[in-house]
Amino acid sequence: MITLDASAILALLDRRDPDHASMRRAVEADRGPWLVPAGILAEVAFMLQSRFVGGALSAFLVDLEAGEYTLVCGDEQLGRVRELVDRYADLPLGFSDAVVVACAEDAGGRIATLDRRDFEIVGREVPVVLVP
Repeated sequence: MITLDASAILALLDRRDPDHASMRRAVEADRGPWLVPAGILAEVAFMLQSRFVGGALSAFLVDLEAGEYTLVCGDEQLGRVRELVDRYADLPLGFSDAVVVACAEDAGGRIATLDRRDFEIVGREVPVVLVP
């Protein structure tokens, strides 16, 4: 299992992204499921609508509905998300990244991301592995 952050999702969906191929290889090397934390959906939707013309958001939602990705994490992780936001307030870690970390902790610790700075700092104390 691998938990995707917003940067990973965007790179996977955009064939023109310079990191598309490496992210695709990293994610496809994982047997899945590919996990999308519910708490990052608004961020992903905003970025898809801002970055792409046409139906990119709709296509992503179709993939979610079809089971290409598995929507995970709900209110049961909110306490852990708050702990992470408080602990790393000096970064600031932020809600979306904290949700990704909390969900990854519950799913084996693997995170697909291109935004390594904050995740590498958190990874010094929280058992997460970043890919690619």
